[in-house]
Amino acid sequence: MGNELKEVCVASAFSAALFFSGFGAGAQQSKSVSPKANISPQQAITLAEEGQCHASISALRKAMADQLPAENRKRAGVLGVRCALAIDDRSATLSFISSLNRDFGRDPDVLYVIVHAYSDLSTRTAQDLARTAPQSIAAHKLNAEALEEQGRWQPAELEYQWILHKDPNARGIHFLLGRLLLSEPGGGPDAKERAKQEFLKELQIDPKNTDAQFILGELAREDQNWGEAISRFSQAAKLNPGFAEAYLGWGVSLIGDKKYADAIPPLRIAERLTPGNPDIHNALGNALVRTGQKEEAEKEFAIHRSLSSGAHPDASAGEGPQ
Repeated sequence: MGNELKEVCVASAFSAALFFSGFGAGAQQSKSVSPKANISPQQAITLAEEGQCHASISALRKAMADQLPAENRKRAGVLGVRCALAIDDRSATLSFISSLNRDFGRDPDVLYVIVHAYSDLSTRTAQDLARTAPQSIAAHKLNAEALEEQGRWQPAELEYQWILHKDPNARGIHFLLGRLLLSEPGGGPDAKERAKQEFLKELQIDPKNTDAQFILGELAREDQNWGEAISRFSQAAKLNPGFAEAYLGWGVSLIGDKKYADAIPPLRIAERLTPGNPDIHNALGNALVRTGQKEEAEKEFAIHRSLSSGAHPDASAGEGPQ
């Protein structure tokens, strides 16, 4: 496990190193250089560009707070992020990121820098975990997730199994294992049933696991097991009142069970939570038209057509009662 996690960390670190190249050497040279007092923002920027990060970082932080032209503050912030990472000052890195987000949150160049900064911080923290506690449950969980991202399904499953062997009541692991079984291409004819059993085991450990309830609802809906689907989706919605997809699944399952009037309230809640989801409007239109509310139904179908036409020009061809 340790070597695999290290491989992931090294690959990410190499990417970050390329992005922040030019700062590492200068920062190392400036370790003996104390922060310089009373230097101007422009002097701080120049020092940072030369790689003198220890000497300039305090002044860069001050420059971000001063009433300077936007371009100067932006440059100070970007250099501040890179310098803070070069000297591994993670608190300062987050401070610069926060300031950049506040003042330049829509600037694509700034967002590009922030993406790489977060990636670098994530990599360093993963390296800390691999170095300090390589046999911990947290390290194995992180490694399993990394293996999943690489499509290495069997090694990832073994990691989750190792965690459950060490702690059979570890929260969230049965859910992650079930999700892996559903995600793995060609998982075999029993993958769906095995995944279901993992989600049920998760609920035995953590009855409030909304995601496990929701996926069990989706599996039941796919099998047209409407009673179980309605129960699972309604439980997920009660556990998380802001879970729009759970309300949608609840409503769609009620429609499948021909309980059209009962489907309208959860679909109305889903509509309020995510009014831009065309599937909700189509399902609500179907429930309304089957309860005789044709005018209201047509409004929902019209919204569905409008929302669907942008991304899927042909999506409106078949909407309506099904």
